[in-house]
Amino acid sequence: MLCRLGGRWLRPLPVLQLGAQDPQFARAPTGGAERSAVPVWAVASVSAVSTSGTGGWYEALAASAPVQGAEELLLGAHSATGLPWWSTVVLTTVALRSAVTLPLAAYQHYILAKVENLQPEIKNIARHLNQEVAVRANQLGWSKRVARLTYLKNMRRLVSELYVRDNCHPFKATVLVWIQIPMWIFMSVALRNLSTGAAHAEGFSVQEQLATGGVLWFPDLTALDSTWILPVSVGVINLLIVEIFAVQKIGMSRFQMYATYFVRAVSVLMIPVAATVPSSIVLYWLCSSFMGLSQNLLLRSPRFRQLCRIPVTKGDSDTPYKDLFAAFYAKFISRK
Repeated sequence: MLCRLGGRWLRPLPVLQLGAQDPQFARAPTGGAERSAVPVWAVASVSAVSTSGTGGWYEALAASAPVQGAEELLLGAHSATGLPWWSTVVLTTVALRSAVTLPLAAYQHYILAKVENLQPEIKNIARHLNQEVAVRANQLGWSKRVARLTYLKNMRRLVSELYVRDNCHPFKATVLVWIQIPMWIFMSVALRNLSTGAAHAEGFSVQEQLATGGVLWFPDLTALDSTWILPVSVGVINLLIVEIFAVQKIGMSRFQMYATYFVRAVSVLMIPVAATVPSSIVLYWLCSSFMGLSQNLLLRSPRFRQLCRIPVTKGDSDTPYKDLFAAFYAKFISRK
């Protein structure tokens, strides 16, 4: 890096210019059998429009091409496998998470590992750059503000060059989020359409199949889970994912700490939210969260990381699961 930059860490800073209604509920169609009440928004047809003739944002989303594609995926999986609807939801979720999000999660870990391995070099550059800025500031009589801005400008440039050199810009690690969240939304809305008879095709016939396509304590996938077992399970698994991340982080920054608290709050908030939507949606959320937890644990395996060609980092452990259990035990069990 030093040779490539020709021994010059610093570039001159350009001249600085200083200047001065309550929720309503309705009964879902049952085909003669009475079931749990669901919110009115959950049974409104996607074709519903306002008095002015234009639909709202949710109606536009529910009738969008990605949601219709998700509906076709679910209908196609059900038709091809002949499985009950609860099995279709589970199978489709597992397939999507395995084929789409698992490779993206592995790529995310690959990028983050390369970024972590760059930290010693970045710290070395920061030390030398800080020294050079101090020397130039004394020579040219810079104020502390000018010296600080010069340091930050050149540091950003040098770090960016490192990311380009190793092809590991941290933004690439966010690809998983930009794919996973929209997919989660489209699948959820598609299941809502199918569960409420608002699907663009075979609406009520599919709804009737879902009404008898459940299992165990939720035989009706179009109804709410009155036992709250599914909603609570969703919240618990999401909290577990958050805690796995938290116990492995030592010396979290203030931003990371606040972000962890926020995600914890969202995980808890998901419990009452999940209790107000059809069981088919909550089942999807539960399967998706469980797959997320499984992938999180899988990506800690040294063998799987080697298979995915994820670089070894200083923080990697040869016994990740043993270390994780020990961290959980120390935080939640042995603590008095």
